[in-house]
Amino acid sequence: MPERAFELHADYEPAGDQPQAIDALCAGLQAGARFQTLLGVTGSGKTFTMASVVARVNRPTLVISHNKTLAAQLYSEFKAFFPKNAVHYFVSYYDYYQPEAYIPQKDIYIEKDASINEDLDRLRLSATSALMTRRDVLIVASVSAIYGLGSPRDYAQMMVPFRVGESVDRTDVLRRLRDIQYERNDVDFERGKVRVRGDVLEIFPAYEETAVRIELFGDEIEGIQEIHPLTGEILRQHAQVFIYPAKHYVVPDGSLGRAMRAIEDELAAHLGELRARGKLLEVQRLESRTRYDLEMMAEVGYCSGIENYSRHLDGRSPGSRPHTLFDYFPPDFLLFVDESHATIPQFRGMFNGDHSRKHTLVEHGFRLPSALDNRPMKFDEFEQTLNQCIFVSATPGPYELAQSGGVSAEQLVRPTGLVDPPIEVRPAESQVSDLLIEVRARAERGERVLVTALTKRLAEDLAEYIQESGLRGRYLHSDLDTIARVEVLRSLREGEFDVLVGVNLLREGLDLPEVSLVAVLDADKEGFLRSRTALIQTIGRTARNVRGQVILYADKITVAMRETIDETSRRREKQLAHNKAHGIIPRTVTVGERESIADIVRTDRDILKAIGADGDRLELAEQIGELEAEMFRLAEDLRFEEAAAIRDRIQAVQEGKGTYEGRRTRGRPGTRRKGGKGAYRSKRRPGKMQRR
Repeated sequence: MPERAFELHADYEPAGDQPQAIDALCAGLQAGARFQTLLGVTGSGKTFTMASVVARVNRPTLVISHNKTLAAQLYSEFKAFFPKNAVHYFVSYYDYYQPEAYIPQKDIYIEKDASINEDLDRLRLSATSALMTRRDVLIVASVSAIYGLGSPRDYAQMMVPFRVGESVDRTDVLRRLRDIQYERNDVDFERGKVRVRGDVLEIFPAYEETAVRIELFGDEIEGIQEIHPLTGEILRQHAQVFIYPAKHYVVPDGSLGRAMRAIEDELAAHLGELRARGKLLEVQRLESRTRYDLEMMAEVGYCSGIENYSRHLDGRSPGSRPHTLFDYFPPDFLLFVDESHATIPQFRGMFNGDHSRKHTLVEHGFRLPSALDNRPMKFDEFEQTLNQCIFVSATPGPYELAQSGGVSAEQLVRPTGLVDPPIEVRPAESQVSDLLIEVRARAERGERVLVTALTKRLAEDLAEYIQESGLRGRYLHSDLDTIARVEVLRSLREGEFDVLVGVNLLREGLDLPEVSLVAVLDADKEGFLRSRTALIQTIGRTARNVRGQVILYADKITVAMRETIDETSRRREKQLAHNKAHGIIPRTVTVGERESIADIVRTDRDILKAIGADGDRLELAEQIGELEAEMFRLAEDLRFEEAAAIRDRIQAVQEGKGTYEGRRTRGRPGTRRKGGKGAYRSKRRPGKMQRR
């Protein structure tokens, strides 16, 4: 594996508390400290500190965030810091996800229904393939990193190498590519496909935006080129290439047969147990479904839901933990847990919910008991996988402080000289009318306001009331999908509206320097949303503006409020003293536009446009995809005439600009998937999706 160094590119040097924090963390890593905690206030440049540590220790690094939105922001920042290194993005590849489930009380079986975002799937595969070929890899991931993946040993073993001058058998090469889930298609060339033209073999890796052309002279590889998949333009020459599997679940020759025999043995044993308990309906369900899956594996080497048989495919013992992204890293990797006060609790809670749902499926004959081993890691298993870990948060929790023996490094002073905002407590009795006065004053100055309410309904009603009062207001809560949330925040920054009302989404990691006021309604209603951690994180959203202010509307001062005010005062004193000692005049942070998740999946396309790809066709593909989604939605609602009109529009677009088939999504919102033998119709209500 080539030794490449991380090269940090930044237009500034460490400032404020950053130099001391970087030195302290690096010293801890060199001394062998397994856990450390970085307490960094909002706006103190924690991401730059992390990047500086990575560049200094020069080890493969995993950065985990507790949601996709913050992971996208971190990805764009690290991509800018390390433009010459392998920075990748690894999150759940579902646009929406309805897990397989059974409700015994109502005898309702809910079939797994998901829409896979193929761009995010490519980014996941790109991340794991990079870990196989180099060490200067930094991956930004969501908590989906603790969910099961295929075995890294099998993934690496089934890689297909090509070298100029090497002799190969074309039939054998095609068979090996088929074994790693590449399909031959000489007409429709897209990711995960292979095309053969005489002595030329073209492969479109599932994890790349460019394809590979292998030129043969007899059985000898005469040339290897990286090509544009649409135009066929040669982009660069290669002496060798490695093609990694198109899916994370792949099985080497011989292992599939062994796995299928193990599944047969488990099926026979469990059917016997069910018959002995008189569960004949469950016997029929389980046998029908499992034998269908076995037939699919025997014919094509894959089946829907193959991850439920991962224990047999990997050859693991019952109860053992699954392979995850952590297993693709070398043993000396470095882990950063961003916003650890929120991420660690997510890790703790994932296993129990998953186990409860799958246990019900097993009990009622929908899955074999081995499906229980297709799961996220337990928390103690997560701890065992760690080499060295740095927790990063403005409000580290008890677990992080206990593991690291307190705060290892503190970043309270911001390079910009900004200090934590002053906090004012006002009566809750007239909070709405008082809030409108404050919002109007800031709107006149071109500044923005964040308001946190206790419920979604209150957030919506307040946003509507603000609009009726002649101000521009919007709401933001968890009913909006991930990309919609990002776009709402972007619209706020661009000044399309003045005030944003939310519940619990206006906290960790959001860079909003235009916000000069944070108002917390009903701040004295004690609970999770008004805890010390929640209040400090919410207050941090206005710490990037020199005119920042916080108003807590309350009729009494709770313990959480008092601790928040005291901690903020402590930080302000240190920040003001530093500014006075160094003659620093605070200035509002200037932050350029960050990439959204949609921007990330378009990054490679933009590169292709720069070297001559046809951007109009890419836009056309997106337009057709949106029309197709609308057509299927109308058909599901039995509005066939309107669906037919959309179909005609699609045809007109294709004929007007040339037919181009772009990205496809597997599964569409509102549709029911047809299963094979033994499948059951989903009874879920459209729109009720579980996001992960």
